[in-house]
Amino acid sequence: MPELPEMETYKSLLQPLIGGKKITEVTINREKSINVPISQFKAQVENQKLETIQRRAKYLIFKLQNGSCLLLHLMLGGKMFYGDEHDKPDRTAQVRLSFGNQHLYFIGLRLGYLHLLSQEMVDQEFQDIGFEPLNPNFSLDSFRDMMNKKRGKLKSTLLNQEFIAGIGNRYSDEILWHAQLLPDKNIPDLDVAQINNLYELMRYILHLGIQQGGYMDPLYKEDNKTGGYQMFVHNREGEACPRCHAPIVQKEISSRKTYFCNNCQH
Repeated sequence: MPELPEMETYKSLLQPLIGGKKITEVTINREKSINVPISQFKAQVENQKLETIQRRAKYLIFKLQNGSCLLLHLMLGGKMFYGDEHDKPDRTAQVRLSFGNQHLYFIGLRLGYLHLLSQEMVDQEFQDIGFEPLNPNFSLDSFRDMMNKKRGKLKSTLLNQEFIAGIGNRYSDEILWHAQLLPDKNIPDLDVAQINNLYELMRYILHLGIQQGGYMDPLYKEDNKTGGYQMFVHNREGEACPRCHAPIVQKEISSRKTYFCNNCQH
């Protein structure tokens, strides 16, 4: 599932491609991927200028000239592609937004969705979402205060979107590997130095993921940024740990396949 770095990459690449352009046509191939009747969706979206694209947690918000918003959550298996009909992947697009002869394809929206909402409805959707970990106002002191009030295991806490926004299964593994902490370690057992280190490495890994374009497939034909991030530990069961060369192990934690090094994570 795309996480904060992937959605931030999509946002930064899409803004210069389609920001300020008019949506000339909407094609809906799967009505369950939207939240209103197709006729209503098309009436409110077609011929509207796409003013800006924003990210919150694992969501993108496409803001239209008429004040409406398109809220995207790709969920498991979802992706986007921008280009013409000859370049797009050989997969069914559940939704397509056209900008003349170029199109933004939303692919794999079996669990994901593109919902038409007002700004107030978007704000309501986000009312329980936690802090953005890369926000300059999210300080080490704030993180310490939050951690001091938490119980439970590290992996479960990092996955909790009401605690911190945008971290999912992949990057939680990456963060904990870099911090040399086991995913099932209990938060009250962390000392001050470990909490401080976790904060710094959480931000480092998320920044690195963004800088290297996350792990998704390219957004458009000549996109040489998206997909540059190589996982250090996630989905590498049995491979040598990049730090100590012990084999990476996989264990189910919080109903998620979790990857870690049992030798150098403590």
